[in-house]
Amino acid sequence: MKFQLLYPLLIIIASSSYGILSTIIKVAMGQGFTSGEAVTSQYMVGFFLALILFVITQRSLPRLNKTGLLTIVCAGIFTATTGIIYGKSLEYLTASLAVVLFFQFTWIGMFIDCILHKRFPSRPEIISLVFLLAGTILAAGILDTDLSAIAWQGWVYGLLAATSFAIFIQINSRKVEGISIISRTLLMSFVALIVISIFLSPEILWNGTLVNSPLWIFGLILGVFGIILPILLFSIAAPKVGGSLSSILSAMELPVAILASVAVLHEKLTIIQVFGIVIVLIGMVLPTVIAQRKNSV
Repeated sequence: MKFQLLYPLLIIIASSSYGILSTIIKVAMGQGFTSGEAVTSQYMVGFFLALILFVITQRSLPRLNKTGLLTIVCAGIFTATTGIIYGKSLEYLTASLAVVLFFQFTWIGMFIDCILHKRFPSRPEIISLVFLLAGTILAAGILDTDLSAIAWQGWVYGLLAATSFAIFIQINSRKVEGISIISRTLLMSFVALIVISIFLSPEILWNGTLVNSPLWIFGLILGVFGIILPILLFSIAAPKVGGSLSSILSAMELPVAILASVAVLHEKLTIIQVFGIVIVLIGMVLPTVIAQRKNSV
């Protein structure tokens, strides 16, 4: 019973850590850094932290077959593409609206899971999805926002980031034999760093920007909450929970992101938004509650 609740809780913690990223990146941009520099620092520092964990805790190298290696490489690639595209969306959107578009990974992930497993969504999944989407609209405050003033690039980047993250969750829900969670985190962060270095701002390492400016502070925060915690916890819990339920439980990211933007960026929070957050939380816990009731019968 305890372990049945533990793994969903780990998914919730992992998604909550993702929720603060948009706010931290916005703060970094306010300090004069680009979104590309902030995201690059996240993956550089994240890989360094993963390497430290590996050196301290591991005594042997992982033994992977081709399928396991391919799974980890793909997970690392989609970790990076999620960061790249989400960072670009923040150049066009407020932190709250960016996370709303990113939040669409919930239904995208559920439908990907249905396609992969050749099944229809279950009744609890559909009910949960209705709650999540309704709560999203209210929680983001988009009813009071002039959406016509938002550049089309913001919409595209936001939805692409959601799709990338949904794919990441599906890949990371696969079990990989012959490798520890720490080793998996190290390899995924290494692959992600390579992709990030190709497309963003690797020059921050050799031109001194990363270590001789406050960028390393943002990199440390982003690395912990955007690389170490989510990869570790998703790697532990997602194979136990499954891709569809992982996507639903990851809805916790939305209320965390909105509350972070209110607390740090002083974005407005209305009663309607609070009501929306409550609806999101209800939609998030419904599948777990229903599953627990079925198991107890």
